Amino acid sequence: MFMAVSCGCLSRSNCKRLTSDYMKMICSRHVSCLILIINLILIGPAWTHQSKLETKFLNVGDELHKETIPLQSGSRLYHLQGLKSHTWYEVKISYPASMPAIFSLQLKRGCSKFESNQGRKLLNTEKLIFKTSSLDLLNNQDAMFILVTVEPEGFVAIPGVQERNFIMFNIVCDELYLGIPQKAWYVVVLVILCLVVSFAIPSFLPPHLLPRNSKKK
Repeated sequence: MFMAVSCGCLSRSNCKRLTSDYMKMICSRHVSCLILIINLILIGPAWTHQSKLETKFLNVGDELHKETIPLQSGSRLYHLQGLKSHTWYEVKISYPASMPAIFSLQLKRGCSKFESNQGRKLLNTEKLIFKTSSLDLLNNQDAMFILVTVEPEGFVAIPGVQERNFIMFNIVCDELYLGIPQKAWYVVVLVILCLVVSFAIPSFLPPHLLPRNSKKK
């Protein structure tokens, strides 16, 4: 009789242990499913939106002309190519003044979030200046992207003229030297040469051609 009672106690203990393990397994599965559902709800829309974006390559120094995107909530992702480590760059967009719109540039570094442009806005021009770090482009960990978005501004003032559905713009990524784009340095050199010539020419002119500062008494 004692053996029967002990066997019954052991069977009850085993049943409780099995039941406890089974409940833990079910709870862990439910928790995993719940975490997966939360991730899909939070990350899913952003991943779907990014996967639907049209992506193009933008090489440093090569300007893309006559790019078009929808005027109503249009967007496009540009993958920057030819970047150097620890270098300043400027991404600039220019568009016609006849089509009032608000452009926005956002920078994405690798797996980080998009960084908005906080710089000063110019007329019919949108700029974004950034500096690269130590790039690891071989593993695509430090790949950099520019997200271009546009929204219409104002309305068509001419009666009977339909508003356009697309907007055209030019975009370029230039390397900066001392805060000046590489293509603009020839203008700086030309200005310096003009200043040097303007100061050097008076020394070669005859005295009667030079202005007289002293008045005759």
